[in-house]
Amino acid sequence: METPESYESSLETPDKGSPVPQDKVNQDDKEKPTSIRFLVSNAEAGSVIGKGGQTITEFQSESGTRIQLSRNHEYFPGTADRIIMVSGSVSDILTAMELILSKLQNELLEDGDGANSTSKLRLVVPNSACGGIIGKGGTKIKSFIEDSQAGIKISSQDNNFAGTSDRLVTVTGSVEEKLQALYLIVNELVEDPHYLQYVNSPLSYTGANFSALHRIPVNYVLPPIVPEAYNVTNCGSNGAAGKPDTNKNKVTAKPVTIGIADEHIGFIVGRGGRNITEIRQSSGARIKISDRGDFISGTFDRKVTISGTVEAICTAQAMIDQRIASYSES
Repeated sequence: METPESYESSLETPDKGSPVPQDKVNQDDKEKPTSIRFLVSNAEAGSVIGKGGQTITEFQSESGTRIQLSRNHEYFPGTADRIIMVSGSVSDILTAMELILSKLQNELLEDGDGANSTSKLRLVVPNSACGGIIGKGGTKIKSFIEDSQAGIKISSQDNNFAGTSDRLVTVTGSVEEKLQALYLIVNELVEDPHYLQYVNSPLSYTGANFSALHRIPVNYVLPPIVPEAYNVTNCGSNGAAGKPDTNKNKVTAKPVTIGIADEHIGFIVGRGGRNITEIRQSSGARIKISDRGDFISGTFDRKVTISGTVEAICTAQAMIDQRIASYSES
């Protein structure tokens, strides 16, 4: 018997209480290491990272989780949204998600966007694990909706995300309602052996390789600190800005700082500095790598700051990404 494709809630908001009922979480489940993946816009990703990586560092420190983002030009298939993966114990993940969702909610309110005060949380879940969330005849997802008072909708199996077997579980409601629903969903997922295999395997999509997302720290882009003429927000995979503006590409842009795993630095620099020299000469960009042991706070990632024109920065980023991809595949 086929399971229903989606369910949504139209129930009233419950009384406000503790967003995560930790007293009801089985002690063994609290300590189970796992991960969740969800989608955010580029703007939301910037909010989670914070200036100079400050916000993401604080969230990792407060929750005890590892929070990783796909790079600023690597999106979930069929969308313009980046992927965030939060890894740790169940209870720590719930703590991190409370910090993230509250941050995004507060920014909506500060922007005066009251109409979108119940923004969506879109979880990426393998199709093999969705049956456990839905339950026989939809009984489990109905109980999740009733218990959390959140809207929960699972994308159709017919949706084709670039040939992947992933589906989106969309949760709507207040921060508290979304956290209640997430608590129920995550505790269901950790009992699923298929999901355990999923979170322990590299995440790879057509056109974007996210193998670094789990086993190797991802190269996330930090917001520029030094204000200059232009800000590089999106470089195409060929090293050119998304829709090139000839004049803009020739003007100095804000420096871009990316975090790169310490183990990759030697491969980027090359023997006697051969690789980094080639990247500098080919791109025309200036590239500065932080000293050994000088990591981005809360990580083992070195800072690589790229300066120059929009075109030069994008070209240098593309060349660095290509070398890392070659290293990861070797």
